Amino acid sequence: MRAIWKGSISFSLINIPIALYPATRREELKFRLLRASDLSPVNYKRVADADGKEVPWDQIVKGYEYEKGKFIVLKDDDFKRADIEATQSVEILDFVELEEIDPIFFDKPYYLEPEKRGEKAYTLLREALKQSGKVGIAKVVIKTRQHLASVKPEKNLLVLELMHFAEEIIDTKELKIPSDPRLGSKELDMAKDLIAKMSGKWDASQYKDEYREAIMQVIQKKVESGGKEVPTRGTARKPTNVVDLVSVLQKSLQQAEKGKPTTGKRKPATHHKRKLKKAA
Repeated sequence: MRAIWKGSISFSLINIPIALYPATRREELKFRLLRASDLSPVNYKRVADADGKEVPWDQIVKGYEYEKGKFIVLKDDDFKRADIEATQSVEILDFVELEEIDPIFFDKPYYLEPEKRGEKAYTLLREALKQSGKVGIAKVVIKTRQHLASVKPEKNLLVLELMHFAEEIIDTKELKIPSDPRLGSKELDMAKDLIAKMSGKWDASQYKDEYREAIMQVIQKKVESGGKEVPTRGTARKPTNVVDLVSVLQKSLQQAEKGKPTTGKRKPATHHKRKLKKAA
């Protein structure tokens, strides 16, 4: 695995040389837009609103719409004036209790690996964070953009997790959330009982991307059949009728006691890559 960024963690007078590695990966299914009549790929063109003409790259500039239909053009020098110095440093500004941070602020994790001569200081920071129950809140510039981030201890390593700034979190005041729902004690007791029966230990390996697996199976079958239609697998489940909440809870409890799934989900599919066979 290749490091995507190299720099250092700094707080007070301490400086720890580190390398940054992605902590997650996601295999997205890539689709092309095609013309239905002959399956010719459809390409995008840069077209001006004013006259519908295609615009070459050398005639395109960046603009900010400060009022409806009014733009101000920003040139490279303008961006340079506002550019934040890329210090290649994860600058820890504060240490806070992890439990004080709303999980919604966390975005994307990266692994931190100590570079040569940084092992001892790396270990020191990791253990100090573990024993104090705190995380470092830092700012870091990655790919010309400044990010808020946290430095967390995770088992035997440190993790840098990019975070959202406060202004990026959408206010929930406009959502219609029930503040004082009228719940009967029977409903609440049954719901808590159902949660207890469905509870277990966290095991990330048992959860798979079933949708991607199902799409790949559909693609495989269509390739094998020369592009013919594949039968549908069923209909979506209907939402629970709130009037029948008690009876639905009762049925769910009965299924949980028998060890049956209560959500109608399939058993997690085995995770493996499928190689598409050539159509005959």
